[in-house]
Amino acid sequence: MSTVFDKAPSEAIADLSGTYTIDASHSRLGFTTRHAMVTNVKGSFGAFEGTVVVDAADPAASRADVTIDVASVTTGSADRDGHLRSGDFFDVENYPTWTFTSTSVEDVDQAAGTFTLVGDLTIRDTTKPVRVELTFDGSAKDPFGNFRAGFEGKAVVNRKDWGLTWNAALETGGVLVSEKIKLDFDISLVKA
Repeated sequence: MSTVFDKAPSEAIADLSGTYTIDASHSRLGFTTRHAMVTNVKGSFGAFEGTVVVDAADPAASRADVTIDVASVTTGSADRDGHLRSGDFFDVENYPTWTFTSTSVEDVDQAAGTFTLVGDLTIRDTTKPVRVELTFDGSAKDPFGNFRAGFEGKAVVNRKDWGLTWNAALETGGVLVSEKIKLDFDISLVKA
């Protein structure tokens, strides 16, 4: 007897039109920064939600809205997480959420399954544009009857653009935390 696991996922973007919610339990919103100029520190947010509308016939009409619970940040170090939540960085007491709202879809290559999602990222009441390079990973119906679509994404931002300026000088030169932050995403969408 054949099951959904025996069938290859669809790789056709044309199959995707519709409204989706982000399945946070099967998705990751992550970041990487240089620490002490010698190593990378990775982190992620454990609580977020969002809606994505895909228009395969007119990709430019597609859109995404995401809200992140900033207090859910985790880097594997309780002390570092506490510092990130403080007024030195995210100031979660005064700014508990960040938002991303798309403004356009560009550079669509349906054959390659790639596109750029351009949007406004709001952190600590400062809104700046961000370009997210996305790749469509495929779609499938899960064992519970849900139609799912998967995407991977990346972007590079400068944290100072959002007023995240705290740093400490190193005795050997340089600073403790890099300005450049690499964002990476693994997104599982469930069709509404």
